[in-house]
This record gives sequence, C-alpha cells and structure tokens, in this order.
Amino acid sequence: MTKIYAFANQKGGVGKTTSVINLGAYLAASGRKVLVVDMDPQANATSGFGFRKDDIRISTYNLLLEQVTANMVMVTYEAWGLTLLPANPALAGAEVELVNVIAREYRLKAALESVANDFDYVLIDCPPSLGLLTLNALTAARDGVLIPVQCEYLALEGLSQLVQTIQLVARHLNAGLRVRGVILTMYDARTNLSRQVVEEVRAHFPGQVFRAIIPRNVRLSEAPSFGQPINQYAPTSPGGLAYQLLAAELIKNDNAKANGSGQKG
Repeated sequence: MTKIYAFANQKGGVGKTTSVINLGAYLAASGRKVLVVDMDPQANATSGFGFRKDDIRISTYNLLLEQVTANMVMVTYEAWGLTLLPANPALAGAEVELVNVIAREYRLKAALESVANDFDYVLIDCPPSLGLLTLNALTAARDGVLIPVQCEYLALEGLSQLVQTIQLVARHLNAGLRVRGVILTMYDARTNLSRQVVEEVRAHFPGQVFRAIIPRNVRLSEAPSFGQPINQYAPTSPGGLAYQLLAAELIKNDNAKANGSGQKG
C-alpha cells in the first residue's frame, strides 16, 4: 500500500529538501516506486534533480489551481527509478490564490488520488512555513509527517507550533495525521551541542526519532549543484551512507507496521 509522507518544519535550513531528495533516491534504489512532490516555491527539490526552476512551464502550481492532472506534470527519471512533480516560482502565488478556492486544503490530496497507487512512496517537500501549501501537504499525507530537525542551537524552537498545527489538521482535515518520525540532521560528532540536541529531541519525541542520524557533510551540500541525489554523486560519503541507513530503517518500520507491530526505537 502506498505510503504518503509530508516533510515539514517551518524552520528553514533544517534539511527538509535534502532528506526528500536523498531518502527518495535510496528508496528508489531499493526497488520502490517513488514520487517526489515539490510544494516549495523555492523549488529546491526540483533544481536538486537537475532542473532549472525557471525552465519549468507546468508545475505543482498548475496542479493546485488549474484543470491539470498529475500525469501532465510528472517527470520520470528512468535511471534513478523515481518520478517528480516539479515546482517553479509561480507556486508562491498559490498561497494567495487558494484563499477563495472551494476545499482549498484538499487540492493536493485530490490531485494525487489518480496516481498515488502507482507508487510505493509519495514524499512531499513542504515550504518553511505553515501556510496553505503546507496545509495541503499535511492533508494529503495520509501516513504522517517526517520532521527533519538540525542538531544545532534552538533546534526545538517552533516545533511545538508545528505539532499543534499537525494536531489541528488531524482534528479537522486529516484524521489519521500524526508525527511519523523525526530525522536528526547536520550532526557534528565533534561537539557536545550536537549530542545534547540528540538527547533533547529524543526526550521530546520518545520512540519517534530515527536511529539513523544525518551528519554535517560537504558532499550533501555539493550534490544539488550537480543536480544529483547523494547516491549518484557520492554514495560512499558519510551523508550518502547515512541516508542509505535511513531509507532501510523507514522500509523496515513500515513493513513492521504493516504486519501489526513496529514501534520506532
């Protein structure tokens, strides 16, 4: 059964897009069919897969606001085994244009219904805000939210607001929505601060933090400029190996949950 996850954190620079791109790539490399949905007007997931965002003529903007189907927007990467619904800067206008649209929070969910079952995983990259684009992603994310949290000072700042938003969406728009897992990113083993943040996050989200921790790694920063996921650009780098472990952990947990067990450790 298709798993649909939103990657959300209203704090910018925490590794949302990096996690969407690289987790998606490793899930695809494991034989899963993966759809990445770029819901961020910055379109970094789109450029991270090698597109110039200004060259995208039909995007998730059109998907949300026009009579356009997901199949018309999709771009498939045969070599990497995944599919992208790209974004472009026009998506920034959707926050305003959706305000008066009927069922505005359900536009992405409705657009994905015709194609979601063609994939094993649908990964939605959210903008660093809690506006209508993120609400659309949370409403569509029937299997939960993955929250990247950087191992730096003030890492937990704003997370309470995000959790409250998730609870509100669960109450009014998507009854099954919950925090599916927390991804620790930008970890620096040389600092006490990183270790302290790991402890704090695990205390705040008991049983919900992935064991795989993403290190601060220059290769992860370089890969998007080459339009490649880390498993293509530098698979043996610390960042590449960490995302490979994260993908395996997510698959294992999802399989365990499907079999009636599966508590994240």
